[in-house]
Amino acid sequence: MKEEKIKRINELARKSKAEGLTEAEKLEQAALRREFIEAFRSNLKQQLDNIDIQEKDGTIVNLGEKYGKRAN
Repeated sequence: MKEEKIKRINELARKSKAEGLTEAEKLEQAALRREFIEAFRSNLKQQLDNIDIQEKDGTIVNLGEKYGKRAN
């Protein structure tokens, strides 16, 4: 997510606390929050998919290969 969008999310949050938002701003805030959460989840999934763990028997297993095929 681009830095401008994150700044806008923060602007709207501050304005919401200070004076309230218009309906258009509320819709914009909700859309930006959804986009932020989706980007966060995607980034976290990519990080987890790149983690290797060593099993008790000594084998190395990639979490992305082991669990990545599950339905989200």
